[in-house]
Amino acid sequence: MPLIHVNAGPSGPVLHDGAGDLAEGLPDLMRGAGPVILMVHGYKYAPHHATECPHDHIFSLTPQRTCFKVRSWPAGLGFGAGATDEGLGIGFGWPARGNIWRAYAAAAEAGAQLAQLVMMIRAVRPDRPIHAVAHSLGARVVLSALAHLPEGAVRRLILLAGAEFGQRAAAALDTPAGRGVELINITSRENDFYDFLLECLIPAPRRGDRSLGLALTTGPNVLTLQMDHPGTLAALNRAGFSIAPPAARVCHWSPYTRPGVFSLYNRLLRAGPDLPLAALRAALPCVTEPRWSRLLSLPEVRLPLPMGRKPSF
Repeated sequence: MPLIHVNAGPSGPVLHDGAGDLAEGLPDLMRGAGPVILMVHGYKYAPHHATECPHDHIFSLTPQRTCFKVRSWPAGLGFGAGATDEGLGIGFGWPARGNIWRAYAAAAEAGAQLAQLVMMIRAVRPDRPIHAVAHSLGARVVLSALAHLPEGAVRRLILLAGAEFGQRAAAALDTPAGRGVELINITSRENDFYDFLLECLIPAPRRGDRSLGLALTTGPNVLTLQMDHPGTLAALNRAGFSIAPPAARVCHWSPYTRPGVFSLYNRLLRAGPDLPLAALRAALPCVTEPRWSRLLSLPEVRLPLPMGRKPSF
């Protein structure tokens, strides 16, 4: 089985469908080869919700809802194709509804349960690499999990428009598990409005701290990709990743809805040492664009040519 659905439960992680004990079933689920990839959703999703259950939407190989922000993460990450080494995908659900303050607090609590899930996997197959992909407040979930894990527990994290502060992310990376993880921080100026809202609504850990869209500690194990930067897209294209340019000035979901992005994420998580962060960093622009640069940029205007004139190149 390439995909299972797990939730944060009252006393630990549980199977979403309630069919059997997760700990007892893991040995059979872990018999194959390939990585274990954890997928963690963000704000407004909640397991068993009538319309916003992540397991019916982004964690499903065949999402049950047609919406611009619903894409199958498992399919994008290579699950369900029948390959013998595709590994195990785990959609991790947690209660991310209610107001933003309640969801922000719940994300840290869910992080402790995600860490329990990682330790359950390691107890069965310590040789299997474990990676994670998280969107929005899901970034706070996986970063919070690092404080509860030993060194080497998780190999790579991909944070998509992460809703967390730079100082808290830095603290998470300054733990045994954090020092051993490789973190790819996917940002975009399309998300500036949502980053700004987080900073307005949630008290920062220290004065002047910013969200992950602008503030993240640098180091050999951290790579920030501004996915709406023309230079970044050009560099990725030269590396074989054809990613569509941004289609909106404001969008919180483009890090996983943009055509072509999952081919990059899939390769980052499955190629491992064959795609080192240092090689990507060397090929990318050294600067990111400032906040609001996309929202305040002037639209491109193309004037018609005078009658009888031909363009010159």
